Amino acid sequence: MHSIHDLPTPTALVDVDALEHNLATMSARLPGALLRPHVKAHKSTALAEMQRRHGHRTFTCATVREMIGMARAGFGDDLLLANEVVDVERLRELAAEQDRAMITVAVDSDATIDAAARAGIRHVLIDVNIGLPRCGCAPHDAGRLADLARSRGLVVRGVMGYEGHLMVSDDRTAQQRDTLAAMQVLREAASQVGGEIISAGGTGNHDVHAEHRGKTGVTEVQAGSYALMDTYYSTLGLPFHQALSILGTVVSTQEKWAVADVGLKSLGMDHGNPTIEGHKVWFCSDEHITFATEKVDDCARDGDSTRDGDAARLAARAPQPAVGSQIRVIPAHVDPTMAMHDHVWLVRGDQVLDRWPIDLRGW
Repeated sequence: MHSIHDLPTPTALVDVDALEHNLATMSARLPGALLRPHVKAHKSTALAEMQRRHGHRTFTCATVREMIGMARAGFGDDLLLANEVVDVERLRELAAEQDRAMITVAVDSDATIDAAARAGIRHVLIDVNIGLPRCGCAPHDAGRLADLARSRGLVVRGVMGYEGHLMVSDDRTAQQRDTLAAMQVLREAASQVGGEIISAGGTGNHDVHAEHRGKTGVTEVQAGSYALMDTYYSTLGLPFHQALSILGTVVSTQEKWAVADVGLKSLGMDHGNPTIEGHKVWFCSDEHITFATEKVDDCARDGDSTRDGDAARLAARAPQPAVGSQIRVIPAHVDPTMAMHDHVWLVRGDQVLDRWPIDLRGW
């Protein structure tokens, strides 16, 4: 198989040149241990190996499965589970890998500390809430939790926090200001916790951390989406190229729209509709994506309407596709999109170069 035209659809494609550009660009900005790449964005040990070749040997994971898979694949230098887990049996499975891997688990409560200690986990970070209403303890409670963890025999390596609410902003000046303010909160918590690690950040504000390391105090950035990219981050003017797309086949056409076989079962949709260059996506259903093949404002004038009510905006028109032709759909959120596929095909243009398993997906 040498051409994408031979591939069954829907299927995930990774442009190898865009990927290489992204990895090289990030490694220049945040070299070595300054970046702890988040593998939840790609869930592939093959891609993690490319990141390691670019100098990154510490990794962030979101699930126990990712942690165990990375450890068993030889990425055991320093793995962080940046997520709270209270399932002691699942944590015991992870603890069993500690002789082959340096494993650290995020904790943010008495209960998560108890689960880690009972499971035999050796190292933890105190997860601090720095503005995103998700996991993380109150900043003023970080020191107490660190003392509790140490009393249970755990080594407290430092703190982490995730300012996810600041990843995407139309006002980059405000984003920088708010990131620095969030990092001040994290640094103050770190002074109460102790340890050498202050871990934070992501793709959307990695440049703030890269350019203002002296002000943020962060020792490592947990960016992940930069490797493959998606439309959620593409509006920020970041120096990364779109590497991931979902290849689809047009299965039906009408005068004003076409339908391809890329639907909700192959796309992460929590950040909105995907895009198709030169067309306006109307909506996605289980197995299909419906997109305009002529000017949407003409459709609206004729009495038709788009599902998302956004008829006024339309990219430059592409030729109407024929049934059986292929399209590339750009997902709005890379992480859940990758979780829906068993493998990705590495491509250059229409040429297929390799196939990688997405071997860290699932629970």
